[in-house]
Amino acid sequence: MNKIFSIAKKELAGLFKSPMAYILLILTISIFNIFFFMIINENREASLRDVFKVMEFLFLFIIPILTMKIFSEEKSTGTMEFLMTTPTTNTAIVLGKYLGSLIFVSLIVGMTIVYYFIIEYFGQPDRWEIFAGYIGVWLEGAFFVSVGMLTSSWTRNQILSAISSYVILFLLYFSISFVKYFEGPVEKFIQYVSTMSHSENFGIGLITIGDIVYYLSGIFICIILTRLSIENRLNS
Repeated sequence: MNKIFSIAKKELAGLFKSPMAYILLILTISIFNIFFFMIINENREASLRDVFKVMEFLFLFIIPILTMKIFSEEKSTGTMEFLMTTPTTNTAIVLGKYLGSLIFVSLIVGMTIVYYFIIEYFGQPDRWEIFAGYIGVWLEGAFFVSVGMLTSSWTRNQILSAISSYVILFLLYFSISFVKYFEGPVEKFIQYVSTMSHSENFGIGLITIGDIVYYLSGIFICIILTRLSIENRLNS
């Protein structure tokens, strides 16, 4: 466990050593702030439902940029082989790198909690709905990070990693748009794999076991596939 946290700390420190982390942080929060005040001014209600939708949508663009270098950079610099020959297990490496990126995304989400205090001061928001919304946004961000980490393990090219991540995330997010062309088991499958189907429930204050299992199982599968990917690449 200590090795996982050590790798996570190193990964997080590596992020903040580059200007990219600060650019992403400032740009993301700035965009969130703009949309927050626009939405509140337009809707005139003490709710963050539409703000959560904006946050989830922007994560589609931000997280692939954040995660594209997790393993790709290690491979391009030749430090991946050295890292995997240390006493640290491959599982600890994957979990540590994932945790480091997840902490960064959690920081972004955490900085927006001030929105709740603003609408609490001026109105009477549904606290449970907001709580559920934040859980949904965080789970979606955690899932997107795991997908980005997986694509980063496939290649040493960071741009290719980001593009692969964009393709997968956009398919997952917008697949619900194609459900009208299908019916039966295929329709139900598309509805289930679409992240939008699950995030909408959290946005209206509905937390279900099925939605939580969807995100956690997606994260688990991506972590397992990432571990297999780096092992196969090393042995090939």
